[in-house]
Amino acid sequence: MKALVLVDHPENKIQLLEVEKPSPAEGKVLIKLKAAALNRRDQWIREGKYPNIQMNTILGSDGAGIVEEVGAGVSSDLIGNEVIINPNIDWGENPKVQSKAYHILGMPTNGTFAEYVEVEASKIHQKPAHLSWEEAASIPLGGLTAFRAVFTQGQVAAGQNVLISGAGGGVAQFTMLCALAAQANVYVTSGSADKLETCIRLGAKSGFNYKTEDWQKEALQASGGFDVVIDSAGGDQINDFIKMMKPSGRIVFYGATNGTPQKLDMFRMFWNQITLQGSTMGNDQEFEQMIAFINKHKIKPILDSVRPFSEIISAFDAMKEGGTFGKLVIRIG
Repeated sequence: MKALVLVDHPENKIQLLEVEKPSPAEGKVLIKLKAAALNRRDQWIREGKYPNIQMNTILGSDGAGIVEEVGAGVSSDLIGNEVIINPNIDWGENPKVQSKAYHILGMPTNGTFAEYVEVEASKIHQKPAHLSWEEAASIPLGGLTAFRAVFTQGQVAAGQNVLISGAGGGVAQFTMLCALAAQANVYVTSGSADKLETCIRLGAKSGFNYKTEDWQKEALQASGGFDVVIDSAGGDQINDFIKMMKPSGRIVFYGATNGTPQKLDMFRMFWNQITLQGSTMGNDQEFEQMIAFINKHKIKPILDSVRPFSEIISAFDAMKEGGTFGKLVIRIG
């Protein structure tokens, strides 16, 4: 089968190669992939910026396809099912935090940038009927991260004011879609006027360009303060968020690309009872809840582009260059 493999090469770190098609082991199924989607994680691995990199691994965490074979102990009734894949592996027994063994598809376990992928039978879920293969394939990693941030950690409810930073990012866009479906008042930030306009067109109440001076004052005036802020960057802007929070507000962050803040306004935090909450992807129960939520509200993910499998490296290049809005999806089957 064809697969995109991480290789030890001075220039071409990812290559489309012919590799052996897997055969499902006990408790597992073999999925013929119809589509897969990129995440920032994939590009970071390509650039060597991800921990514990293992060469000769098939990348890719997001995917959807059709069950073609089943291993021992798995019902043959699953054959032919159209499914979406939960990329979690070994979350552990505690729903609040992942185990030390936790990892996801796409390194070190072979992932979805291939014609076939072998996964645990318990990790497949029926593809939402209202979604195309490309839309369904774009959900797992970003959708689960967003769902946990919005509901488990952020406890977002109807009528609350929610600020989502960096709305150009894939997880941030899923976060916006989840919060909108929950009937929250959604506000976004971005460094791009075009992306802000797109978010407003999709339902956000307002957007703020973080490259402009005093955008924080504008946001506070427009919203009256935020119940929840969901952020992916960290850094010194955490203190800006603290100033914009309503009493007992919650700041949830699922990344720290801007690093650690030089200082933290702890005085304002304790006086206003503000919570600063870290978040990651999510557990298997949250994945089930996410799929149910998507089905109930008929949520459709935002896609930037769809490319044939033969052009997958160009999708990596587009992600590296930036400027995309929505998921980069690969059509495989």
